[in-house]
Amino acid sequence: MVRERVTMADVARAAGVSSATVSYVLSGKRPVAPETRAVVEAAIEELSFTVNVTARSLRTGRSSLVALIVPDIANPFFAQLAATLQEQLRGLGLHVVVCGTGARRDEERALLAEAVHQRFAGVVITPFRLKQQDFKPLVDAGMPVVISADVSFGPIDLVTPDARVATRRALERVSTSQRRRIAMIAGPRDATGGDPRLEHLRALAMQFGMSLPHELVVRGEHTREAGAAGFGALMSRRYPPDAVFCGNDVIAVGAMDKAHELGVDIPGDVALIGHDDASFASLVRPRLTTIRYPAAEVGRSAAQLLIERLNGRQAPKTVHVMAEFVARSSV
Repeated sequence: MVRERVTMADVARAAGVSSATVSYVLSGKRPVAPETRAVVEAAIEELSFTVNVTARSLRTGRSSLVALIVPDIANPFFAQLAATLQEQLRGLGLHVVVCGTGARRDEERALLAEAVHQRFAGVVITPFRLKQQDFKPLVDAGMPVVISADVSFGPIDLVTPDARVATRRALERVSTSQRRRIAMIAGPRDATGGDPRLEHLRALAMQFGMSLPHELVVRGEHTREAGAAGFGALMSRRYPPDAVFCGNDVIAVGAMDKAHELGVDIPGDVALIGHDDASFASLVRPRLTTIRYPAAEVGRSAAQLLIERLNGRQAPKTVHVMAEFVARSSV
């Protein structure tokens, strides 16, 4: 027996309000009393109401495709994000198209333009070199957009990490191993929004009596090759570091490559800390200590925000996903 789709009228009956009131709660177009909003939202959750994507496509002329735009398809973090997003949206008749940009601004802009041209149902994106104004054509077209990033891009839905506690725990672990001179292999200087991970690390390091001097910050793309080059540069300093933080786990593996080549022992000579906890982090040797930013939770949060937009919500929303320190054998 096929279960009938729950309609807005069903929600209205369950909540004891009009269909118009349900519509106002979903869209935010008109104010609704907090008590009434709470009753409607409870009915929506109880009935598992979601937008009828097929009907919406016919009404709006939009396709059932959602673009997931990421800098690096080969990075396992983005592979997990894609798998989770697809799993969450498939039951709604939405299909995810994964697009890699190579972290190039021209490719990012071209893919956004194509999403508008093809009238996609929505876009989930991890921007690397885009600016806030680059999203204006999508906003003007009324296209739902969810950004996964460390920084805000204005009044657009955002999924963002909260890594303050995790970074503090990483520094505590480094501190207990009697290391004081830390370094970071960070992202490129022209990446959107700077590098909040570097800024958080520098601010917290001072509280532990550690230094993060400018000469011990090297920059490059979020690649294995950049990690190797960055680690080599750090080890050539007159006073090299005894702990190296990396912008992501891919960079950290590149740093391990170079350490092996140079005969630098990890963690004996230098502690190494990654970021993201990609699937390979526990497989490399030594096993990588890292800050876990759960890709699956990011995917679920992005899917929920997108669904809410498709259901009519208009006010922008931010979801903070907690990061977690994962201690392994590279510190």
